[in-house]
Amino acid sequence: MNEKEYEAKLLSTPCPKPDPYGALSMPVYRALAYEFETAEEMEAAFCGRTDEHTYSRITNPTVQHFEQRVKRVTGAYGVTALNSGMAAISNTLITLAWSGCNLITSRHLFGNTYSFFANTLNAFGMEARFCDLTNAKEVAQAIDEHTCGVFLEIITNPQMEVADLAALSEIAHERGVPLIADTTIIPFSVFHAIDFGVDIEVVASTKYISGGATSLGGLIIDYGRFNQYRTPALRALEGTSQSPFHTRLRKEVHRNLGAYMTPDVAYQQSLGLETLQLRFERQAAVCKELAGKLKALPAIKTVSYTGLEDNPFYEISKKQFGDYPGAMLTFDLESREECYRFINKLKLIRRATNLFDNRSLIIHPASTIFGSFTDAQREAMNVKQTTIRLSVGLESVDSLFDDICQALV
Repeated sequence: MNEKEYEAKLLSTPCPKPDPYGALSMPVYRALAYEFETAEEMEAAFCGRTDEHTYSRITNPTVQHFEQRVKRVTGAYGVTALNSGMAAISNTLITLAWSGCNLITSRHLFGNTYSFFANTLNAFGMEARFCDLTNAKEVAQAIDEHTCGVFLEIITNPQMEVADLAALSEIAHERGVPLIADTTIIPFSVFHAIDFGVDIEVVASTKYISGGATSLGGLIIDYGRFNQYRTPALRALEGTSQSPFHTRLRKEVHRNLGAYMTPDVAYQQSLGLETLQLRFERQAAVCKELAGKLKALPAIKTVSYTGLEDNPFYEISKKQFGDYPGAMLTFDLESREECYRFINKLKLIRRATNLFDNRSLIIHPASTIFGSFTDAQREAMNVKQTTIRLSVGLESVDSLFDDICQALV
């Protein structure tokens, strides 16, 4: 889908019902409960025989419209909006997993994702099998009859590693398991996960989509292309719908976990969708140019951005993501002490966590996001004390470069 098609589909997505006042934007429905004319209508709605809303923990008109807009521009079978990116990951895995199963993934993950797999789900009987997802043979050997899926970040944070999605998809599908990808780092207006065999996409809509850090949110995007699930609860649903995963997620898991997106957030993020492509183009272009300029600074030891031609993942990154693989880069200084000194001297770039805010944000991952891990764990995850992560905002490349230069002195 090109930019023109994306905008046309997004801006022409109809509201589920006509607004009595002719509002162009979907109103915010803060209602919790919904009235019915008859007991029979109420029964039909509660039993899923109609699409009428019953209770806003389960569905809400404003959230539903946001989901439908995402569904329309991605071509997905189903979209579920939740209250954070971690909620999207947890709802996805709880829908797929069962006690005694395993998940194939990498140690190169966002800290909370790693902890959720290694600690939280492990306590309920799921094994996280960490392997090198850039090694197809190792992945194939790790999958067995108890594997519930293969999970990865399309560009790892902060290691900036890129795996071959089509190759992973082929391996996973040959063995009857879905490929699940966290695609937060590149928005679906640019990266079309389904083209590379991704079955389920999870997105922290807090990032690009929210439109400048306005709100927390997460999305589960199910393409409905996979129905060979080994999960006992999903096998029981085979033949009842195109996607047993989506059916179980919507009719059981998301209802029971209670992490549905709120209407105010859905309204903000629906507006964010309308400027998503414009903001991404600006941020990604500045990020790529800045990465090239930083390579010339002697105080900076390495710069990692997969859009640079000398990056080890450049070819696979270009094949999957095009010329502008996101608006995040990392670079290394001489030591942890130098990282702290540099960060403390910045004047324009903000010392804060988050990604793809309108403001550029900087963080030392080893002492913050991965601060609660041991040295051995950080080493296994390739999280270095010398690495700094920069999320590029809407400032000019010259302004950002000047701020970095003065802080290095």
